[in-house]
Amino acid sequence: MTGKIQTTVLRISGAIDVVASIITSFAIIVLVAAVLLQVVARYIFQQPPPYTEELARYAMIWAGLIGASMAFKRRFDPALMNGVKNGPPWMQVAAEIIRSAVVLTYLVPILIYCFYGPGLNPARSFLLRHSKTMAEALPITTVWVAIAVPLMILIILVHLLARWCGDGWDTRRAAPD
Repeated sequence: MTGKIQTTVLRISGAIDVVASIITSFAIIVLVAAVLLQVVARYIFQQPPPYTEELARYAMIWAGLIGASMAFKRRFDPALMNGVKNGPPWMQVAAEIIRSAVVLTYLVPILIYCFYGPGLNPARSFLLRHSKTMAEALPITTVWVAIAVPLMILIILVHLLARWCGDGWDTRRAAPD
């Protein structure tokens, strides 16, 4: 049963990473197109559309946050304790526990405050406040931008679980043959 769970988690993590790659690629395309449109409209037509800067900013937020989850999956994130890769298996496991604790310590409180504000008041949560705030130039609430934060965190947490299921690190590979 454990092997099935590990395989399922690894497949889910891989599928989420593919979707994240598509979302990030789309966000980068939107970002580049919006900036290009703004430059052309400003310097050729002297009349840039009012929405291009805001659209580029929001696309950058999505590309950066979802791209961060891709970096975590591929272990391009800032690494602590790189020297233990060739160490004994117990040291590799200890290092992975410390890495996981750092990730959880940083991301879990942010995830909680996405849904609950100070004093665990849901009315003051990050997402609820953004659901009532309109974008300046686009006809959307900023919750569509802010939703990238908890989405990124949830994706990273799935990838963290996948790491513990054997994705990208395995103490048996470092053990002498």
